[in-house]
Amino acid sequence: MSVRLSEFIKAYDVRGLVPEQLDVGVCEALGSAFAQVVVKPEGAEGVVVGHDMRDSSPSLVAGFAEGVRRQGVDVTLVGLCSTDALYYASGVTGLPGAMFTASHNPARYNGIKLCRAGARPVGLDSGLAEVRDLAQWLLDRGGAHDLPTAARAGSTTVRDILADYAAYLHALVDLTGGRELTVVIDAGNGMAGHTVPAVLQRDGLPLRVVPLYFELDGTFPHHEANPLDPANLVDLQRAVLDQGADLGLAFDGDADRCFVVDEQGELVTASAVTALVAEREILRELAAGRSPDEVSIVHNIISSRAVAETVERLGARAVPSRVGHSFVKARMAEHEAVFGGEHSGHYYFREFWYADTGMLAAMHVLAALGADERPLSQMVAPYDPYVASGEINSEVDDVPAATARVRSWGADQPGVVMEDLDGLMLRHTGRPGWWVSVRPSNTEPLLRLNVEADDTATMERLRDTVLDLVRMGTVGP
Repeated sequence: MSVRLSEFIKAYDVRGLVPEQLDVGVCEALGSAFAQVVVKPEGAEGVVVGHDMRDSSPSLVAGFAEGVRRQGVDVTLVGLCSTDALYYASGVTGLPGAMFTASHNPARYNGIKLCRAGARPVGLDSGLAEVRDLAQWLLDRGGAHDLPTAARAGSTTVRDILADYAAYLHALVDLTGGRELTVVIDAGNGMAGHTVPAVLQRDGLPLRVVPLYFELDGTFPHHEANPLDPANLVDLQRAVLDQGADLGLAFDGDADRCFVVDEQGELVTASAVTALVAEREILRELAAGRSPDEVSIVHNIISSRAVAETVERLGARAVPSRVGHSFVKARMAEHEAVFGGEHSGHYYFREFWYADTGMLAAMHVLAALGADERPLSQMVAPYDPYVASGEINSEVDDVPAATARVRSWGADQPGVVMEDLDGLMLRHTGRPGWWVSVRPSNTEPLLRLNVEADDTATMERLRDTVLDLVRMGTVGP
């Protein structure tokens, strides 16, 4: 019996165990399907393919590329790269793309992030389901050795994009004029170890980079390459203090997400980074002659209130979005937004084909700090005035019933407005100000709770009250 692709092709990407789920034959079928479902209907001239540092990546890329070429489609191999560098390659060449990575997953995993020409996302609702189903049909029909082929096989071209990617980013953010900064960067043995030297360790930049774990190693020998877990920031925080550094940066495995630590070793929230970058991008647009009401910034609904308040203070439009990159990118395209940010450390830029790039966000932080005499903690304090719970997951027997309990409670609270953009959002419009978000997981029987309030006591009271409502009838935290 062949592998079941539906078990490891999820909402946004392919993410499976190697070789139990993902092997060369499966990748060949996926390459063939991608060429037929996405590439040919768009009339694209080829596909650009990159990969991370995992040991399994080169062979899986070879299988995928063979499947693409069998359909008469040309392949451009860009080799080792970060996911945002692959998006750059897709954007600048106008070709659909495939990035082989499992991001922060353990070494036994690998995966594929697919995009259309111009780095437009491919998810289950935008082509990935069709790619999955056709690849499954091909595998069930006979596997990689019995795939249908075009009359003319596609060609293969090898291209090094690293220098061009770095030059493109520097054309968007100037780092040359600020004060000298010491920055500790934890690459987590992931792809930032490949991209940071080209982007941030160039001659002429006022940066002293202290590298942590820049050696490319898909076994992640020091810690998981997942900065969202506080345990994986400990080494960076310690190094920032030991070095007397101005800040620290942590990237995930495929280096598309970036997290920031201030000079005191404290995490700068993604919402604060979003607000900071949003202000810079709005001011740049205004300096170019655009009217404030023509400038939009997208933020997901569980970003801090400080994001929308920063945007609106400058006269621009704050556009809320559902959580998830496909939703944020769609909202950005709809509103021609200049920038978008998420609580998870994903940052999106209009000048980067509406795709996410942690490196460009990091460069904005460095540029802002270099132009400001204050330490980072003081510089970002105005963007982080509220108290947040962080995301709390609860496994529940009946997600709709748990949500209904919270809705009923919210209806009894004076001054509360309820919204249903992404799960249930309760906003208190009086003082103290607060909001509560309860969102169901797309793949598990989980409810995700986020709370933000003007003060700690209010946040903790709301957090505990709503958790009690959510966890009536739970099967575990």
